[in-house]
Amino acid sequence: MIVIHSKNGVPIRITEERWEHITRRHPEMQNQKEKAMETISSPDIILSGDFGEVLAVRFYPTTPLTEKHLMVAYRETSGQDGFILTAYFTHAPSKRREVLWRP
Repeated sequence: MIVIHSKNGVPIRITEERWEHITRRHPEMQNQKEKAMETISSPDIILSGDFGEVLAVRFYPTTPLTEKHLMVAYRETSGQDGFILTAYFTHAPSKRREVLWRP
């Protein structure tokens, strides 16, 4: 299990089983775990999700697909615990989502 802290200082965990699930659904995420962890700890922007999760977003000029934004959806269940739901590359973050944090 890997634990990384969100911008709120909440430890966010990812198990090997969850990462395997993510890479099965999003094969382009293979070998991108470090970028996902970096996106949580140092995002460009944080957006609200549809079901109480938050979306950390970070732009990467080089990915397996070309230049893309990495979106990592995670849930902070308390001030001391959280977990990653999914991660995927996208062309651009949705403009309809509420911005929760930006530098």
